[in-house]
Amino acid sequence: MADNVREVMTPNPISLHESATLSQAAETMRDRNVGDVLVMDDGGICGIVTDRDIVVRGIAAHKSPDSTSLGEICSKQLITVDVDEKVDTVIKEMRQRALRRVPVVQDGSAVGIISLGDLAMERDERSALADISAAAPSR
Repeated sequence: MADNVREVMTPNPISLHESATLSQAAETMRDRNVGDVLVMDDGGICGIVTDRDIVVRGIAAHKSPDSTSLGEICSKQLITVDVDEKVDTVIKEMRQRALRRVPVVQDGSAVGIISLGDLAMERDERSALADISAAAPSR
């Protein structure tokens, strides 16, 4: 069983600048088969946006996908974890804050994402969530 986040995380997170539009993020998610992108400003990570955020905070709020920026809808109160953090510590933090994904950093730079699916595959590979997380993305 993995002890550190680096052993469980999904490496090489997709990121877009905060000025990118909802349409650009949706296309990137589709093309890269991911459900989230890190939102960056000139100083580093400033937020995260998920496919659900695009729908709920963007489309359902009648915001234009072609002119609304990620900076307008992303979750900005981010919790990040270090690549060498203990998995048990991250699980506790995610549980307490009801987080589904957490950016992983090393020396201030984003190097991965740790998700509920990553943790399910690591801790209970026979669970339904692990099976779903391990399956190829649908299109």
